[in-house]
Amino acid sequence: MVDINLSQPPFSLLDEKGRQRVRDGVDLAYFTESEIILDAGQRGECVFLIHKGEVAELDLNASEGDRRIGHYTAGDLFGAISILNGTSRYRFQAEQESLCYLLPRALFEDICQAYPAFDDYFRQHLAEKARYLLERRAEGGLSMARFMLARVSECMRDPLLVEARTTIAEAVTQLRDGHADSLLVGHAGRYGMVTKTDLLDALVQQGLPHSAEVGGIAHFTLVTVHADDYLFTALVSMTRHEVARVVVMEGDRPVGVVELTDVLGYFSSRAHAVSLQIEQAEDIEALTRASARLPQLIQTLMAQGVKLRFAMELLAALNGRIIHKAFRFLMPEERQSQSCLLVMGSEGRGEQILKTDQDNALILADGSDWPEIEASMQKLTETLGALGYPPCPGNIMVSNPQWVASESAWRGKIARWASSRDPDALMNLAIMLDAHAIAGNAGLLDGLREHLFARGSHDELLLSYFARGVLRYSTPLTLFGTLKRPEHGIDIKKGGIFPIVHGVRTLALERRIAPTSTFARLDALVDDGRLDRPFADDLGEAMALFSELRLRQQLESLETHDTSLEPNRVVVQRLSGFERDLLREALHTVKEFKQRLSQRFHLEY
Repeated sequence: MVDINLSQPPFSLLDEKGRQRVRDGVDLAYFTESEIILDAGQRGECVFLIHKGEVAELDLNASEGDRRIGHYTAGDLFGAISILNGTSRYRFQAEQESLCYLLPRALFEDICQAYPAFDDYFRQHLAEKARYLLERRAEGGLSMARFMLARVSECMRDPLLVEARTTIAEAVTQLRDGHADSLLVGHAGRYGMVTKTDLLDALVQQGLPHSAEVGGIAHFTLVTVHADDYLFTALVSMTRHEVARVVVMEGDRPVGVVELTDVLGYFSSRAHAVSLQIEQAEDIEALTRASARLPQLIQTLMAQGVKLRFAMELLAALNGRIIHKAFRFLMPEERQSQSCLLVMGSEGRGEQILKTDQDNALILADGSDWPEIEASMQKLTETLGALGYPPCPGNIMVSNPQWVASESAWRGKIARWASSRDPDALMNLAIMLDAHAIAGNAGLLDGLREHLFARGSHDELLLSYFARGVLRYSTPLTLFGTLKRPEHGIDIKKGGIFPIVHGVRTLALERRIAPTSTFARLDALVDDGRLDRPFADDLGEAMALFSELRLRQQLESLETHDTSLEPNRVVVQRLSGFERDLLREALHTVKEFKQRLSQRFHLEY
C-alpha cells in the first residue's frame, strides 16, 4: 500500500472504502527531465498524480511559442480526460525529474462507475465543480452549508386563503384553527395579506367591529419568492424588506407562505440576531453597536461554508438597512420624500463583504428647497464613518457637492459624461450604472436610470469606449496559459474581478438591464439571450472564487492584525492543487470573456 494524500478533490469525493481502493491500486513511477509521460494521440492507460516535480501540458498543433498550455506541480492530477476520451489530445512532458502516482485505467473506470460524483468531477464545467463541492460540504455535516442548499419548498407551509368579504371574527377563527400568523386575501384576481397584528390593530386601534371585512385591512403589496428558490433567498428578502413572511408564488397563484419563524426553526442564524438589533436600534449609538457585529457575522458565515453569493446578498441587505436607518435618523421626514440617497460601487452592486469605502450620492427632486443641505450631508458622511464605512479616497460622497444635485442637473451630468467619453466621464457613468437607492424616494433614481439607458444603450461609439475598460488590466496568466506566480501574489481584483464586473456592466447598459448586482445581471443577460447559460454560470462562479480568495486575505488580516497583507493579492504558491486548478480555469473564463467583448465592441481597433 502506498502512502498518498487523498484529502483533496476529486479523491475527497470518495468514501473511505473508495480511497482505500486507490491506495491499494496505485504504483509510483519516476520520470526524467524532458521525458514524455503521455503523448498526444496516445491511449490513456493511467491517471497521474504528481508527488514531486513539474509537468508541462503541450499542444503540438500550436505554434512553437504557444504550445505550453498547462503546468502541473505536486498534488496536481492529469491523464483522466485521455481515459474518458480514449486518447490524449495533448502531450504531457516532465519539466524536471518527477515522481508520479499511477492509477491504472481499469481501476479508474471501476471507481468512476461505482462513484458517480467522482466521475462527474472530470466532466464538469467550472460552475458545476464549485456547486458540487458545496453540496459535498453540506453532506459532510456543515449545518450552514445544508441551509444554503435548502429550497423554499422544503420549508413553506400551505397558504390559508380567504375571500375579501370574510369577517374579522371568521379570520381570527381560521388563524387559530390553522395555527398560523397570517391569511392570504383574494380579491378581483389579486392577493393580499392580513396578519394577527393587522387584525388586532383593526379591533383595538381602529375600533372596527368583528363583522368588518378583512379586504379593507389587507395589504396587497406582497414580497414573493418561488418554490425552487434557495431558502436563504427568502431570508434575504425578509431582511431587505423588513417583513416577517414571504409568499410563495407559482405564476400568478400563491402556493405557500414562509414565515421567519419557519426559517429560523430550520436553521438558527446569527444573521437574524444582528438584523433584529439593527431593527430595534432607536438612535445612532445603538445602530453603531449593531453595525460593529457585522465582521464577526461574516467570519461565522464563511467558516460555516456559506456560498459567497448568498453571503453578499445578506450583507448587502444588512448594510442597506444600517445606512437607511442612519439617513432616517438624521434627515427630517419632509426631506426624505424629496430626495434619494444612492450607494454605488460594490455597495451599489451588493457585492461587498467587509465594509467598503463610502461611495454615495444624492438626488434632489426638482423644485425642492433644502438650504442646509451641505451641513446635512457632511453630518451624514461623518455618521457613516462612525458606523464603520471609511471615507471614499476619490471623494465620491454626499459631502462633496459634485455628488449632490437635482434630477435635471443629474440628467445634464449624464449627457456631458456620455458626450465627452474621457476616462473620468466613463468612470462616472460606470458609477451611476451601479447606483442603488438605499433611502428616500427611490422613484427619483428610476427616472434617472431610464435617462441613462436612453442616452447610452444605442450609442455604439460610447459603448465601445465604455467596454474598453475591460482591457485595462492584463489577465494573470503566462503566455503558456499557466498561472503567473510572483512572490508578492497576483492582483485578483484587477486581473479577475474587474473585467467580469465591468464587462457585465457594459452588456447591461447595452441591453438596458436595471439590476445592479453582477450575478443578477448575468441572469438577466441569459434571459435576454445575450449570454448562454453555461458560460454565464462559469463567469458567476469565477467571480465568486475571486471574491472568496480576496475575502480570505481580508479575514486573515483582521484575525492577525497584520496590516501588511494586501487583500487584492493572492499568492498562488499558498493555494492547494485544486484551488490552483479552479483559479486557472476561472482566469481562462475571464480571458475568453474579454475576447468576446473585444469582438462585440471592436476593441481590437
